[in-house]
Amino acid sequence: MIAETVRPTNVPADRVYDIDIYAPSPEGRDYHEAWSRVHAATDKGLLWTPRNDGHWFAARAGTITTILSDYEHFSSRVLFVPRAAGEAHDLAPTTLDPPRHRPFRTIVNSGLGPKALARVDAMLPSLSGALIDEFLADGGCNFTRQYAELFPIRIFMTIVDLPVADAPTLKAFADQTTRPDGTMSYEDALRGINAYLEPVIEARRGGDGEDLLSKIVNGQVNGEILDNEKAMEMCTQVLIGGLDTVVNMLSFMMLFLGTHEEHQRELAQDRSRIPLFINELFRRFSIATTGRMVVEDYSFDGVDLKAGEMVMVPTALHGLDPQVNPDPLRVDLERKAARHSVFGSGNHTCPGSHLARLELRATLDQWFDRIPAFRLAPGQPVRYAGGIVAGVSDVSLTW
Repeated sequence: MIAETVRPTNVPADRVYDIDIYAPSPEGRDYHEAWSRVHAATDKGLLWTPRNDGHWFAARAGTITTILSDYEHFSSRVLFVPRAAGEAHDLAPTTLDPPRHRPFRTIVNSGLGPKALARVDAMLPSLSGALIDEFLADGGCNFTRQYAELFPIRIFMTIVDLPVADAPTLKAFADQTTRPDGTMSYEDALRGINAYLEPVIEARRGGDGEDLLSKIVNGQVNGEILDNEKAMEMCTQVLIGGLDTVVNMLSFMMLFLGTHEEHQRELAQDRSRIPLFINELFRRFSIATTGRMVVEDYSFDGVDLKAGEMVMVPTALHGLDPQVNPDPLRVDLERKAARHSVFGSGNHTCPGSHLARLELRATLDQWFDRIPAFRLAPGQPVRYAGGIVAGVSDVSLTW
């Protein structure tokens, strides 16, 4: 049980909603259904919870997009709670506000845009198909372990030109920054990544490599090459993001399809609907939670915020908001507009959004080529994990 914080005087009693944003369902049950209960309980846009040292959190779609976009009042300087943990995570460009943020972000974009990913895009079908072929004849698989934890990570290791054999070590450190289980501290996880990256940065400094890490190490900000400190921060940040998010989205996708045969049939028979499904999937199963620090005393959404207070933003609450997405727990390919913030909003919109869509599309195409009908394996418990990036463990499928 995480200790509760006494409600500050600037927090009205009707804004209190007791929830641990990192474990909205303490029993490990459905992560998104747990978040949807917030909307059933209150129509307020900004709520406060006594968990994790006490903090605000955005509960409605409009509140979420405003906070993510308004860097003048809500700074990215601190992204996590408790505040001390957030201050330890000081990695450019995610913790920089405009205008300082832009030149660093431009470097990352250069390695993750459509042009830069053209070579990787061509690899996706063959790699996806080869992984599926390894277990196809078995009539079933642990999708999380046999596919989701392999496919996007192998692609990402190609993008950063690192040995695939090193991926398990790096992912173990990355997981402890997004869903810590107590086996190591956040600081120890960062030190592990940094120790790995030090010789990589040194080797690529001054080179002409086209991989993402080389672009960062040799990138320029305001006409000057990045120093080792900023290069380390940026390389660490892209490793954390690249080794975790799509892994979990893939598992949520196949968990859903494994329990919804009608969607399987529709997508298997008409592949042109896959992009619609992917966008609706992002809306329904958004998994990231980020935060912002209040820059100065500010009245917002009917409450008085104090400088230095934290506002956390569970992006799941945008996609699940019935005010903008009617019947939000239903995956509906006829939905006129699937509104969500799965990739953030404003200046810090995720640079990996294009890659994520490519990977999910390739997976579905190759999967339905081989396995047009499947189901969730009976008797296999599914457990959800909260965190900066939510996850679902051991999605077992049979066909």
